[in-house]
Amino acid sequence: MRLKNVLLLIFVLMGVLGRSQEESPKVGLVLSGGGAKGMAHIGALKVIDEAGIKIDYIGGTSMGAIVGALYASGYSAKELDSIFRVTNFTELIQDNVPRGAKTFYEKEDSERYALGLPFTNFNVSFPQAISGGQNIYNELVRLLFHVKDIQDFGSLPIPFLCVATNVETGEEVLLDRGYLPEAIMASGTFPSLFEPSEIEGEVLIDGGVVNNYPIDEIKALGADIIIGVDVQHGLATRESLESATEILLQINNYRTVRDMKKKAQQTDIYIRPDIDDFSVIDFDRSLEIVESGEIAAYTQLKALKDIAAKQQITPTPKKRIAVKDSLVINRLILEGNDRYTRGYIKGKLRLNLAEKVAFEKLKQGINNLSATGNFKAIRYELVSNGLGTDLILKLKENPTKMFIKMSAHYDDLYKSSALINLTKKNFLLKDDVASFDFIVGDNIRYNMQYYLDKGYYWSFGINSKFTNFNEEIDYNLIRTNFDAPNDPNIREINLDVTDLTNQIYLQTVLREEFAFTLGLEHKLLRYSTRTLNQFADETAEAFLPEPSERTFFDDSSYFSAYGKITLDTYDDKYFPSKGLFFDSDFHLYLLSSDFNDNFREFSVGKARLGTAFTPFPNLSLNLETEGGVKLGTSGVTSFDFVLGGYGNDFVNNFTSFMGYDFLSLPGNSYVKAYGRLDYEVAPKNHILFTANFANVADDLFRTGDWFSEPTYSGYGLGYGLESFLGPVQIFYSWSPEVSESNFFFSVGYWF
Repeated sequence: MRLKNVLLLIFVLMGVLGRSQEESPKVGLVLSGGGAKGMAHIGALKVIDEAGIKIDYIGGTSMGAIVGALYASGYSAKELDSIFRVTNFTELIQDNVPRGAKTFYEKEDSERYALGLPFTNFNVSFPQAISGGQNIYNELVRLLFHVKDIQDFGSLPIPFLCVATNVETGEEVLLDRGYLPEAIMASGTFPSLFEPSEIEGEVLIDGGVVNNYPIDEIKALGADIIIGVDVQHGLATRESLESATEILLQINNYRTVRDMKKKAQQTDIYIRPDIDDFSVIDFDRSLEIVESGEIAAYTQLKALKDIAAKQQITPTPKKRIAVKDSLVINRLILEGNDRYTRGYIKGKLRLNLAEKVAFEKLKQGINNLSATGNFKAIRYELVSNGLGTDLILKLKENPTKMFIKMSAHYDDLYKSSALINLTKKNFLLKDDVASFDFIVGDNIRYNMQYYLDKGYYWSFGINSKFTNFNEEIDYNLIRTNFDAPNDPNIREINLDVTDLTNQIYLQTVLREEFAFTLGLEHKLLRYSTRTLNQFADETAEAFLPEPSERTFFDDSSYFSAYGKITLDTYDDKYFPSKGLFFDSDFHLYLLSSDFNDNFREFSVGKARLGTAFTPFPNLSLNLETEGGVKLGTSGVTSFDFVLGGYGNDFVNNFTSFMGYDFLSLPGNSYVKAYGRLDYEVAPKNHILFTANFANVADDLFRTGDWFSEPTYSGYGLGYGLESFLGPVQIFYSWSPEVSESNFFFSVGYWF
């Protein structure tokens, strides 16, 4: 009897368990792709969490893959909402590498050219995509660090899969194992917007091309009930097709819209947010899109709660995930670096192995590599090795080694000019780059550079630059600095300035922001004019016994050794809103061809110190001070400082000074203070007010006059625009010391 009772109890329990299993269906969640519209998934997930449903499987495509993977890794819907609220998607998508991630060579390069195109075998081509997706990938690696060692996506807190498209065959690729950030990045690689991804030899693009709603794959895992959130873009009218992205999406949607009719019928709870008023790139409207997902899911709240009741599971809140802000990297493993050495790559990363490193610093190192333009894609895995973490860096080198770059510029000194550049990477050695600028216009110029970047070690460079311009200047300035005739009939002359500078140098860089440079320089400096021949009188003839077409004030070659220390953390060269700047230069002139027979060894030192900050929103303040001095008893005046005019990158020791025309204030020493208020009235539109003060004279520091009340002052009111050609700037400037005011106008990057 006792045995019968035990057996009966066992059978009853088995029956209860059987019925329990029948009444605890497996729930699968399918999240479609849709670009920015995929933010609605977060709103829907918040309601699903509220209903108390336990999700057993998740499948997604594109943006649905990203949101789904984060949810499957353990984040709650509320956590995802908080994360996405503080994410700047525009910055992530555009892949704009911060200025601080670029070496000084790369900073100059990016602030000189308006357009750059691949130039292979004398054929110009266009990039495959707008963005490499590097910033998005960096963020996914950080957010998914807690599941970095899970290679089988079925072992995630919620089993997960996503799909991509093989761009060569057009076939669907199921991604259910591997490195999770890499997989979901491949699933969301929208053609023309992002560079294709490569996983295990397959070139992959957005899964939405072939399967934007992977319902069959989730059913195959064992899901009994399907909850689907559909944010796909329906077929648009002609009025909505305003961009290339929208047109490409329309072409792709011909198939997905047809397929979705059948898939929607197979979905038990079909959630379709009202997102027709949003586009796939409306990330700046993310709060509205998330809300649309909540609203749509709430219409299904009763059905969702019914499913939760059938599951007979007591809901337990997800354990909050603490996003890591640092890690310890023990080993650096490189893959795919054929043209660039380990020293070069390690030097760009700026990481010390076996030491705690912030994720932000790791991101900075990856950005440093990305800023070089030498890699089409930089993918990496963080994998535990017992003592810490391996950084497996998988590099896809850019096969294009030659580029053609162009720019155009106008200003009041150099006048109109157009620049054509040829850049060749791996010109002679690994890690090097050669560049040649040819500038045509009112003043023909060139700039040739060769740079061998050795990362942690001393880098090597060669520069050759030819510059010339002419300017009407006060004749007294010439008589002050050179042996020129005293002719009361001459008030102004047209001065031609020609400068040929050749340099060879060594440079070491710290964190892409601090550089120390040592080098040798040859400079051919020529000051001349044709004006004096037009006023030839007896005095002039005595000065010029053999009248010539041109009068030379200096035509000498100078040889020097020099050193530079530079710190540059400005966020922008032309409109800085934050950062520090320090630049010091010391030249020791040792030899000269001595055209004027007055050369003795002398030296010239100068320094500039500045800061920029934002005291109020949209209002930035840039404060700088600078000075220079000539040391020695040489009679050479060609290297004296001359202040006046407005602009950047002047040759030699010419320095801008608002309120005075170009080349107005000479002296062998000077000090200057400068301030600028910049109010950004609209994105990329600036109202500018500047003020500067200076003392300029011979032997200013010896006499102590540098510390006295400023002798010269000037002010400027202007407008600046960040255009595709570079900055457009117009200034009205004046000074209380002079009767005439000036207008300064420039368009495009200075070169």
